[in-house]
Formats: sequence, structure tokens, C-alpha cells
Amino acid sequence: MTRLRIPAHLAELARNDNPAFLDWVSRLPDTIPELVDRLGVRVGEPYEPGGYCSWVAPARNAAGEEVVLKVGWRHPESEHEADALRVWNGDGAVRVFASATLGDSDVLLLERCAPGTTLRSALPGAEQDVVVAGLLRRLWRTPPADHPFRPLWQMCDQWAAEAESAEIPDGVDRGLVREGIALLRSLPLATDDSVLLCTDLHGANILAARREPWLVIDPKPYLGDPAYDAVQHMLNREDRLAADPAGLARRMADLLDVDAKRVVLWLFARCVQQGLHEIAARLAP
Repeated sequence: MTRLRIPAHLAELARNDNPAFLDWVSRLPDTIPELVDRLGVRVGEPYEPGGYCSWVAPARNAAGEEVVLKVGWRHPESEHEADALRVWNGDGAVRVFASATLGDSDVLLLERCAPGTTLRSALPGAEQDVVVAGLLRRLWRTPPADHPFRPLWQMCDQWAAEAESAEIPDGVDRGLVREGIALLRSLPLATDDSVLLCTDLHGANILAARREPWLVIDPKPYLGDPAYDAVQHMLNREDRLAADPAGLARRMADLLDVDAKRVVLWLFARCVQQGLHEIAARLAP
């Protein structure tokens, strides 16, 4: 390998004030060559702009096959990525060939997507909706009994606690904020449906591939309400979300064949949590 390059997104986040993350990034020039030797892979230049919490690059294994090396900072959001990919076993998502946890790094050898174009850059919004919904419906399944996946309510409770302690801007309806926080706590528990969720599926986490037209990468798996799983895609479509949030939610619910009222409530709660109070006001129950 030549001198290790830190991709743009990773370098950007490394300018924050999290000492543990800064320390992890500072050690990557030593960590990556050690992993390359241990795994017996040849690695190219990292993808740009790359991920915010991981160093990802095209590689070839000992047999010369195209793979991807992903070295991520170990933190709560990154847990169980490899476990979920193994449950899906290539059905709508990239395959995982090997994984390991080494100190504060999660290491994965993954299927390479070529050409690797993101869905977000390849198709207009309405067509993205169809692809996202089709993939989610394939990914939703009941995992094995000994699965490691956390329940969705754990993530939502954490968000609710953070929202409660955050300062509410002047002019924002405090009752609306309280309602959004209450829904973050109640919605995950108010359904009997519970499937393996992606939770962070959006157009930048879906890549064009040879084996299938589109494959999911970078899941943040939880177990819970399928009506939740379209929310991140909608939040990432800022223009359409601002134009007609309820209409976008109902469209996604129709494509996913889930309860439209629950999708609207989930979107409302997440908009409150994200500080998108003007949009939340238009969705308020």
C-alpha cells in the first residue's frame, strides 16, 4: 500500500471533539496495513467521499476475487451489521465473506458492487421509492431464535431522552415536541409486528451491482415495526419531504403495504427528534 489516505467524510467527522473517534482515525495508518497483511488482501484507494465512521476500499482476496474491505469505528450504531447481512445472505443486500471485531474496529470483507452507482444519483425520487420499498419488503423477515439484534424501542428511547434534554427553539410548539417524544416511546411497543429492520436505508446506501440491479449496504439492524423502516429514506429526500410530507408517507406505505397512519406517525416523531419542527407541525396527529 502507498501512504494511507483518509477519505473526505471520515476526515470531516474527525474534526469533531470525540476523543475516542479521533484516536481511532489517528491509528488507521497503522491499523489498515496490519489488517491487509492478516487478511491476505490487496487494497486499492479508498472510496470517496466514503463513510463518516468507516474506511472502505476496493480489494482483492488471495484468489484474486473482487471484494471490499470495510474497517469501521466500533460504536453502538454499527453493531450487528455482519449478523444482518448473514441473515439476508445476499437476498437484496451485499454478501459478507468474513468479519471480525478487533479492539475498537469492526472489520468486514464484503461483496463488491459494480458499477457501484448510488440509487440516489441514478434515479429520480419517485423511482427511488419503488426500489427502496421493493428491497425493504425482501429484507423484512424473522431472524433465528438466537439472533443478537436489539429491539427498536431501545434506539427510540435513547432518542426520546436526548430530545427531552435538548433546548427547544423559540417559537416551537412545546406540546408538539412532547407529543413527538411520547410517540418515540410508545410506537415501538404498539404493534405485534416485529421483523428484522434495516433502519438506515436510503438512496446513498443502495448501490448498482452486477448480481442484482440494486443491493443494500451499511444496514443498522434492529428488530421491530416494519412501518418504521421507510422513515430514513423520506428524511433523506429533503425536497419532497418539505413539499408534501404526509403524501410522501402515504406513498411509501402503499408501496410497502403497511399501515399509512403508522408511517405518518413515525415520520412525525422522527421529524421532532431531528428538529424539523415545521415539517412535524404539518404531520402532527
